[in-house]
Amino acid sequence: MKVTVKWSGKEYEVEVEEDTMTVKEFKDAIEGLTGVMPHRQKLLNLKVKGKYPDDDTKMGAVGLKPGTKIMMIGSLESSVAEAQRIPENLPPVINDLDIEEEEVAIENRAEYLQKVQKRVKEYKVKLLNDMRPGKKLLVLDIDYTLFDHRSTAETGAELMRPYLHEFLTSAYKNYDIAIWSATSMKWIVEKMKLLGVSSHPNYKIAFYLDSLAMITVETQKYGVIEVKPLGVVWGKYRHYTQQNTIMFDDLRRNFLMNPQNGLKIRAFRQAHVNRLTDRELLRLASYLEDISKVEDISTLNHSKWEHYRKEGYN
Repeated sequence: MKVTVKWSGKEYEVEVEEDTMTVKEFKDAIEGLTGVMPHRQKLLNLKVKGKYPDDDTKMGAVGLKPGTKIMMIGSLESSVAEAQRIPENLPPVINDLDIEEEEVAIENRAEYLQKVQKRVKEYKVKLLNDMRPGKKLLVLDIDYTLFDHRSTAETGAELMRPYLHEFLTSAYKNYDIAIWSATSMKWIVEKMKLLGVSSHPNYKIAFYLDSLAMITVETQKYGVIEVKPLGVVWGKYRHYTQQNTIMFDDLRRNFLMNPQNGLKIRAFRQAHVNRLTDRELLRLASYLEDISKVEDISTLNHSKWEHYRKEGYN
């Protein structure tokens, strides 16, 4: 029997001998195809009676069917070594604060606005549910915003940022919700399924955007980088505007084309440690509710969102 293992944007077919092959041997076969060592592999939907099987468990006990797709999370040794070499608390390679100060008018440059218009004409948004008249728009990143895609875990829920569903349920009352990730559409769909976002009964996601909706801009200090211009959304759907849209991302540079509409969320890393204490989404749910009645939310200083209720800044 053959099953499919999905990892790092690719699919690998693995031959499974149910009667003789153990889970450890199955992992060895995966290593031969991907290079990911067995102790690094987390096979998210490999279960026996709701629990992750021991290495000695026979694959026949797992009850796989031909063509089953198994999502794997895991890193190559070279990637792990690199991550360990760089301290976790260092900022991303690009210093977002420097970019913001240096390139304050980058969103007005004609060559980049032309790129946005090209995306408006050519990019196909993946629509999921009806947009609701009168609602503001919340645009969310995935990696390190809603999901820690680098930590190890046995289930997707362990990598999910705490209170994600409560946050989305609260936001949905006043905002249409969109997901925009700098990855492929295929992986956005898979991650949203894994987290239970795409099928949750208490809220609906309006649409997805992937890396193909992004544009490149050139900064004097850091060269060419990719950004997420909200003008693509505003050009396609006229009822969403600068006045009623807010974007959450752990990288400030991603909203370089629309700095007044971006809120830099604290990155969610080391899920196995921080999922017990992270309350970022709960606090942001309150902020979104507080500003939902503001006519033009682009006039707010979202970098001071934590002080909004106390000080009522604008």
